[in-house]
Amino acid sequence: MNVTIITKDNFQQEVVNAGKTVLLDFWADWCGPCKMLSPLVDKLAENDGTIKVGKVNVDQESELAAAFNITSIPALFVVKNGKISASTIGYMSESELKSFVDSAK
Repeated sequence: MNVTIITKDNFQQEVVNAGKTVLLDFWADWCGPCKMLSPLVDKLAENDGTIKVGKVNVDQESELAAAFNITSIPALFVVKNGKISASTIGYMSESELKSFVDSAK
């Protein structure tokens, strides 16, 4: 799988210094829409080599969730050159996910 687990300890290296656009998926085990979106994010990670995909478990990484002002999940952020270029909240279809990422690259 081409998905990186993002933690506060590896955030700087894996996201800020990634050298490519990063899609961050903030999720939790108990979140139904997160479970529905996860396979679509995984598929995007496998099929789009131009981006890096990272997942942040909000229950385990509360500091990162707070830093991104997460109040609802799933929450997706596109980070380009270390800065947030786009964000969205909630479930979306595979085509909507691809359009969201493509428009923010």
